[in-house]
Amino acid sequence: MVLHHSGDYAEGYELLVLRSGDRAHMLMDFASLSLQKGTSWRSNANDERAFLLAEGMVEFLVSAKVEWVGSSEDWIPDLKSIYIESLAEGGTRIRASRTSLLEENPIVLHLPAGTEVKIQALSKRAVLYVSATSNDTRFAPRLYLPFECQTEFRNEGTLQETSTRIVRTVFNKTNAPWSNLVLGEVVNQPGRWSSYPPHHHPQPEIYHYRFYPEQGFGMTALGTEAYLVRNRDTLLITDSKDHPQVAAPGYAMWYLWVIRHLDGNPYISPEFNPDHVWVDKPGAQIWEMRRERQ
Repeated sequence: MVLHHSGDYAEGYELLVLRSGDRAHMLMDFASLSLQKGTSWRSNANDERAFLLAEGMVEFLVSAKVEWVGSSEDWIPDLKSIYIESLAEGGTRIRASRTSLLEENPIVLHLPAGTEVKIQALSKRAVLYVSATSNDTRFAPRLYLPFECQTEFRNEGTLQETSTRIVRTVFNKTNAPWSNLVLGEVVNQPGRWSSYPPHHHPQPEIYHYRFYPEQGFGMTALGTEAYLVRNRDTLLITDSKDHPQVAAPGYAMWYLWVIRHLDGNPYISPEFNPDHVWVDKPGAQIWEMRRERQ
């Protein structure tokens, strides 16, 4: 199912996916958080939450100590877009900024149920994406920084580069075994494919799209059904359906992806469609168009 979004995000917290009613099987909420300079928003949900900064500069005031990988000093060397301060009352102040979804790795604040956070915009505008799900595990609040993001140029050197893309994994079962979520981003080159070869998994997944330039579009498949996707659309992936993606020529396609582990069946890796795995094998013979006239 594709949820189409017309125009810009609503100011404040705009719930895009709610895990109730006919979407209860998604097991997670997903929202945009759009703030103007000086405005703020608070979260004290009884959910595990991940806040991914998409654009602008924000300040997080967290009610607990936040763990992070980096320097013991307040300023992290060679990453001056981040500032972290431990507060006397036991909380944490974090200032973070991001200017490009395409060129910069993400910054993500990951909180357990019950931990409060106040988010304030320090730039003219700030946009974040918020993923939330139930989780009774009490883990330490964590800040994931751009330099520790697992970044791959997936499918590089194969398929005549027609599905080479950037895959950024923020956290999964390897580095966050306590989480019920897996979170990351994909940068899909113009005119090329991602989530390819086609694959599937039983765990529900959300894709949320941005295009550059914004009037761009792409196509996705869910099983045997094809859908057009545009800027700020959201794709709901369920029922172990294959979900390959392609961006229209001229338009870079970025999408956030978040997977919800199933109880007793966490997401580890996808299962590829056996009809198409051959294309990714070394030495695969793939037809090439002849450039000279016959």
